[in-house]
Amino acid sequence: MIARYAHAVLCTLGDLVEDVVVWLQEPINYGTDTPARIVRRRGGSAANVASFAAAVAGTSRFVGQVGDDDTGERLLAGLQAGGVDTVVIRGGRTGTIAVVVDPTGERTMLTDRGASTELEQLPPGALDGVQVLHLPAYSLTVDPLAITARAAIETAKTNGILVSIDASSASLLRSFSTAAFRRLIDELRPDIFFCNRDEHLELGLAIDEPMPGSTLTVVKAGAGPTVVITAVGAKSIDVPPVEHIVDTTGAGDAFAAGFLLTWIQGIAPEAAAVDAHRLAARVLLSPGAELT
Repeated sequence: MIARYAHAVLCTLGDLVEDVVVWLQEPINYGTDTPARIVRRRGGSAANVASFAAAVAGTSRFVGQVGDDDTGERLLAGLQAGGVDTVVIRGGRTGTIAVVVDPTGERTMLTDRGASTELEQLPPGALDGVQVLHLPAYSLTVDPLAITARAAIETAKTNGILVSIDASSASLLRSFSTAAFRRLIDELRPDIFFCNRDEHLELGLAIDEPMPGSTLTVVKAGAGPTVVITAVGAKSIDVPPVEHIVDTTGAGDAFAAGFLLTWIQGIAPEAAAVDAHRLAARVLLSPGAELT
């Protein structure tokens, strides 16, 4: 029997974990105490994108494996309360990411992804009613999740669903092999590829060079201009300044959600980037991947 889920324009596939955000008040005093504020938040790139999309569009869908424990239950309840349709397998333990945020707002992440990498098959009907499937690179580099994610992309393309992939992390690309990742993207041929400037350079691409295999490449550079690269060339979009940045965690995920929700309406990618910057700016003003 095919399951039926609520309509969702945007679907994400990947990780839902707990972020333990350690917000430093001063540089770390190694070997002794350092004052900090510690907060617990929903984390995981795929879950963040789904949450931000639901906040804008009223609904979205998250697909993945989540630990069969109290932490997983709480995180799922939070997603659902925010309008996210959760299509999950329960099993294992829920992952945790320790996010250390320095006094400038820059973050360092220590990751234990737990059950999120253990998804062995796509739940039946998980892509019903979906217009775009978004996957972080985290979903494409560790089996069995990676096998499931690649099968989901194939199913999406067969059914006319757009596919979006985010490079996720320069260190992830290095550990996976940038050459292997380039070959993978060229094989998967996503409609859109997101990365930041460090990831773009790690992949060996020139400043205005698109990701091979992708129809549209979007390169973020923090407060610097975002570059949108299509078959007809590259365009730079200035990023409005944001004062009193608290934490950069989740800003890239909010950007992806804002961009995709605008772009799938047939609006030019340059305009989609402007909307994406507005949504990302809201995340910069709070600790963790939350909207103000």
